[in-house]
Amino acid sequence: MMMTRIALIQQSASDDRVANRETGLANARRAVEEHHANVIAFAELAFESFYPQKRATPEVLALAEPIPGPTTDRFCALAKELGVVIVLNLFERDGDNTFDSSPVIDADGSILGSTRMFHVPDMPCFHEQGYYTLGDHGAPVYDTAAGRIGTAICYDRHFPEYMRALGVAGADLVITPQAGAVGEWPPGLYEAEMRIAAFQNGYFSALCNRVGQEEFLDFAGESFVCDPGGNVIARAGTGTDEILTCDVDLTECAKSHARRIFMGDRRPEAYADWLARPFQHRDGTT
Repeated sequence: MMMTRIALIQQSASDDRVANRETGLANARRAVEEHHANVIAFAELAFESFYPQKRATPEVLALAEPIPGPTTDRFCALAKELGVVIVLNLFERDGDNTFDSSPVIDADGSILGSTRMFHVPDMPCFHEQGYYTLGDHGAPVYDTAAGRIGTAICYDRHFPEYMRALGVAGADLVITPQAGAVGEWPPGLYEAEMRIAAFQNGYFSALCNRVGQEEFLDFAGESFVCDPGGNVIARAGTGTDEILTCDVDLTECAKSHARRIFMGDRRPEAYADWLARPFQHRDGTT
């Protein structure tokens, strides 16, 4: 048995980045000291206002920070002190490029790597292509003190190819930092996506969503965890600041339908050409 206690930090964010980060550090400490968590995850841009509600400006792009940098330094120190794995989500700067990034910090305080949002959307109130360069780190899975963890950042969860890549790479737990608003999609759709991904790939999925009313969007909260059978096993409230904890036995992944049956019946040699084709519209354009 490999029992892991996940804590999803569902916290609202103000315009004060420093105060938001201090709240996050305090919540992470509470997750360990009060709830005995050994994996802690935060929502998308947890310590910032959700900038992509409006189109990017040079002033906002200048707020991106490096990894390692001031935020990861603080959380690395805390992870080492408490002996806990922490998955963040930050507005990252790397040279001239900026990314939506999730650094994964191991229980010894080291940064194992950083996942960058691979697919970047652009739609009303989610003008993310003006902020983020397309991710160039692939779909990594990290060997942490608490198990094999992968990350799918918000929009990436819509792409079955990405979620399958994490399963093929052996993830036992996939964490999704999200910024999902009230009424953005039909009720239950987020859960349906993550339940199916968990079932088809044989891992636990944990979605940590933003919460709180901001300038144009009201973020829903409703973070949740699914098991490899596709069942929701923990769920946070709507519009609440809270720490959702959930115990998961990662050895269940090896017993899942996906690991025992589906993965062995895949035919990846046949998929490459299919998946490489551009999408073709009804009028014949691509």
